[in-house]
Amino acid sequence: MNQDQLLSGWIVLGFAGQLLFSCRFLVQWIASERRRRSVLPVAFWYFSLAGGVCLLAYAIHRADVVFIVGQAGGILMYARNLALVRRQHLTPDPSDP
Repeated sequence: MNQDQLLSGWIVLGFAGQLLFSCRFLVQWIASERRRRSVLPVAFWYFSLAGGVCLLAYAIHRADVVFIVGQAGGILMYARNLALVRRQHLTPDPSDP
């Protein structure tokens, strides 16, 4: 693989991360419109995590410390929210019949 192909692969990864990251807002908007109130569906956190991981890889490749720190912090928050969602689904709600 030559230098130009490698570079274009990283650019594709960067744009893929941006696309995934942007899809989270589309998912949130559609879910909110359907329910007629602001909601954050679980898919929002999965798109956030997937986009964040792609963008972190791209930031590491670019050696951009500001971008790396920003994406790494976001990834921790997205993973934590998914852990909270998982815990909520595993723990039965005593008020549910």
